[in-house]
Amino acid sequence: MRRVGMIVYPDFQVLCFAAFSVFEVANREAGKRLYDLEVLGNGGGAVRSSFGQDVTCAPLVDTGFDTMLVGVGIDVPDHDPAVSEFLVDTSARTRRIASICLGSFVLGDAGLLDGHKATTHWNFGDRMRARFPRCTVDLDRIYVQSGRIWSSAGMSAGIDLALGLVEEDHGRELTAMIAKGMVLHHRRAPGQSQHSTLLDIDARSDRIQASLAHARRNLRNELSVAELAAIAHLSPRHFARAFRAETGRTPAQAVAALRMEQARMLIAQGTLSMETIARDTGFGDTERMRRAFVRGQGTAPTELRRRLRMDRETEGE
Repeated sequence: MRRVGMIVYPDFQVLCFAAFSVFEVANREAGKRLYDLEVLGNGGGAVRSSFGQDVTCAPLVDTGFDTMLVGVGIDVPDHDPAVSEFLVDTSARTRRIASICLGSFVLGDAGLLDGHKATTHWNFGDRMRARFPRCTVDLDRIYVQSGRIWSSAGMSAGIDLALGLVEEDHGRELTAMIAKGMVLHHRRAPGQSQHSTLLDIDARSDRIQASLAHARRNLRNELSVAELAAIAHLSPRHFARAFRAETGRTPAQAVAALRMEQARMLIAQGTLSMETIARDTGFGDTERMRRAFVRGQGTAPTELRRRLRMDRETEGE
């Protein structure tokens, strides 16, 4: 059985515990206790969350942790020398150390990011680069593994990071069972971008949202204005006007962005051929997909896959 700890800071976001839940569900799905979980805080005792709920924590004592996570709030935490000292000391014996969202600053303050690649919330990337110049900050991934140092881009991405940790321990089959048990829409690969196209489009009405959901589920289709308008129960002309008024984009621009996002995710997973990805995402053929990527991403799909594969190989070292 592996012991997993989480250090929490005052005013921590309770969403950090969603990552902890992955290990809890792993125990249930496996039918045996794979992980023993413990929450820690400086000095032990009660630590108050961001909405005022106290959580009882164990003191910062190394009781043989296999994996240590760090959870903080929605602002960069102040440097806590006691936590840094504990992390440096326990890192000599702990197999993996992981940060959730701005917890990366805690690892950086302890010097654990020096010479490593890490990520954090996109809004704090410049601040992280300035504060930890010996760390390579990658804001284009939802989580990063760099040797035994793991970091997630945001609070919800901590779930994806925790699934990655469990997969490293027990394989893909159990990880898929956990994701299904937690009713996750899909398990995101680490190379997926921090930004969501659907969030960027930001449709407000149910009709436009329904048309976007249809597009997202049927990227193989042509997805003409007429097809999307029929889903929204509007005439093509009325739909096109309403779509642009709500989103600031034409339907064709939104569909192109959805195709690109899905293709990038499949490329990052690394299991499907470029021909299959081009077909499944509606580009039709690899040449059309290549032109779209060069125009929109500044790189060809094959080069993106090569770079992501090299990143994974480097991270595993």
